[in-house]
Amino acid sequence: MNKNVIIIGGGIIGLCTAYYLLEEGNQVSIIDKSNLSHGASYVNAGYITPSHFIPLAAPGMINKGIKWMFNSSSPFYIKPRLNSDFLKWAWAFKKSATTSKVEKAIPVIKAINILSRDLYEDIKASNAFSFHYERKGLLMCYKSDKVGEEEWKIGQRGIEEGLGVKKLTKEEVNVLEPNANLNIKGAIYFDSDAHMTPTDFMPEMVKYLKTKGAVFFTNEDVKDIELINGTISKIITNKQELKADEVVLSAGSWSPLLTKKLGLQIPIQAGKGYRINVNRETGITIPAILCEAKVAVTPMDGFTRFAGTMEIAGINHNINPIRIQTIANAAKNYYTDLNISKEEKEAADCGLRPCSPDGLPYIGKSSKCTNLTIAAGHAMMGWSLGPATGKLVSEIISEKKPSLDLNSFNPDRKF
Repeated sequence: MNKNVIIIGGGIIGLCTAYYLLEEGNQVSIIDKSNLSHGASYVNAGYITPSHFIPLAAPGMINKGIKWMFNSSSPFYIKPRLNSDFLKWAWAFKKSATTSKVEKAIPVIKAINILSRDLYEDIKASNAFSFHYERKGLLMCYKSDKVGEEEWKIGQRGIEEGLGVKKLTKEEVNVLEPNANLNIKGAIYFDSDAHMTPTDFMPEMVKYLKTKGAVFFTNEDVKDIELINGTISKIITNKQELKADEVVLSAGSWSPLLTKKLGLQIPIQAGKGYRINVNRETGITIPAILCEAKVAVTPMDGFTRFAGTMEIAGINHNINPIRIQTIANAAKNYYTDLNISKEEKEAADCGLRPCSPDGLPYIGKSSKCTNLTIAAGHAMMGWSLGPATGKLVSEIISEKKPSLDLNSFNPDRKF
């Protein structure tokens, strides 16, 4: 039976969900507080990352977070604050950062990333789109032997998981990237990964969805959600009231503000990331992570993007110039003679990534609300997991067997 579905949130997760719901013949409306031109879905590194199978909440991250807390240029920063939601999230993060929980998460994260990559390729092959998509893999570039050994351990685990991984010397990297002038000791190369240009894909997908009948309510803020006997009866925005058979919550870092209205506790903290675009020739053709600096580098459609940092400090879009300079310094340190200009740094932007405590997104229905499907908490993998999440949500609403086991993504899971 075709259903009338409202999607709250028009980022990559919301748009991909709309895409698959429309394929199933449903009526779809999308509400977003922005005009669909900015946010995390537009400023991310554009990675599709089967290589990123280790969740953020891994052993050792708590100690690193404490150490980096006092360094304004650190790649991972948690601002301590006396806020009950933050404190509950931090405690859940600590409990999730164990070897046993990470081991359980690894095959789950790998599987959903591979599904999503394959779905991106299906969308591209449909010939309804012209967006930039390349599968050139990912270089994990390191400058020290210690970090190289750490990355190779992850690479070896990737091989155990069936991924194609190689340990490359500096000379072997230079064969792959002859014009990038990399100043490194070596790299771990994952052939499983792909990359895109988010600012190509997002407007193209919006345009496509409109041609298929999707209705967009932009610059519209959800003020309240009316719940009657465990079922959402009404969505109240600053402009109107809407009714639907099913509601999808894909509002990213703002999702917990809305679940609270339903009496649901979905632990999510906003993790701010920054990006700098370099609109000139860099010689970079393969995406790379600059390991010691935790900076992502992506050759996009007509420019190169440098992105990085994870700053958990609440919902705000304040640009910290120290963090921008840190990304620029990394570019210069890893790529000889690559100097990011003052103008490029001044044009930097940021976005908020919704982080769950255990590094796994929330995908599924809560037992407390019959017609709500949650799709949030993807952290740094939001772009990578867009199609897979959209497909899974569509299968849930259409009452089909899901493409993956959803137990690990249960919104009601305990930490």
